[in-house]
Amino acid sequence: MMREPWFWRSNSLTARIVAKAISPLSFAYDAAQRARWNLTRPQTPPAPVICIGNASLGGEGKTPFAIMLGEMLKREGLNFCFLTRGYGGHLPGPVLVDNSKHGAAEVGDEALLLSRSAPTWAARDRIAGARAAAENKADVILMDDGFQNPKLHKTLSILLFGGVATTGNGRVFPAGPLREPVARALERADLIAFTGDEPDKEIAKGKPAIRTKLEPVNAPPPQKIVAFSGTGKPQKFFALLAELSFEIAAKIEFPDHHLFTEHDVNALRSLAKQNEATLITTEKDFVRLSGDMQENILTLPVAMRVDKPDILRRLVLQSINHTAV
Repeated sequence: MMREPWFWRSNSLTARIVAKAISPLSFAYDAAQRARWNLTRPQTPPAPVICIGNASLGGEGKTPFAIMLGEMLKREGLNFCFLTRGYGGHLPGPVLVDNSKHGAAEVGDEALLLSRSAPTWAARDRIAGARAAAENKADVILMDDGFQNPKLHKTLSILLFGGVATTGNGRVFPAGPLREPVARALERADLIAFTGDEPDKEIAKGKPAIRTKLEPVNAPPPQKIVAFSGTGKPQKFFALLAELSFEIAAKIEFPDHHLFTEHDVNALRSLAKQNEATLITTEKDFVRLSGDMQENILTLPVAMRVDKPDILRRLVLQSINHTAV
């Protein structure tokens, strides 16, 4: 998986020159996206689909948000499942994820995390995945990502938005970290979930908005650590460890969705030994460690919280009930 280019989040003259030089590729990429939307007639799935997405490339917390929303649906007594593309896995699907036989190489890390909470379907073809989920008695489908996919009609679209922290130089890929212009993403959103400090009124433009926060759950006791992560925004993980008073001897970043090798883990163990420290990583990274690689490596479990759960609950239930009618 690719490592984020340095110029995406730099305001230096050199960074601006590089981004501008690549901008014709961004224009072509965005034009292809717009053409795809204009030429595609979205299909209505057999069950309501709630989509959790973002405008940038990773790091917004879509999977923790989906898990939190799933817990809310459980409390309402609704039978739901998760649907994900299975990014990083080689199985095209639709496949019902089984943690006892599937690994990240087959279905991707997000699918493995989601399947701990509820039945999870991994499918590159979202329409086929939604049909498979509905055939297995799902009343509601929570789709982790797919905000930019025009093929499947969404009952409710939730946009996670982190402001400057995630939009970087504000340019569309590959000149910047955006999947599409922020303004266009905001137009399609039914609810905006702020993951950063962006002012609500300036961005939401009258749309319902909530704020989110990732909080540690049953965190290990503070100690000297070597922290490593291959997620969209590893800096968030490192910052949370610092807030929890861990003594961070080293921070090691890998590309997003990186499939760890024995060489990687041996190098990390050697570094930890040199620093007389313990290895720690995210749950999302941990599921990409196979077999003995997981031994003696701590994780920092986190859960997503929202400041206005009643707004989220009301919009979700209204969209589901309206679809049912």
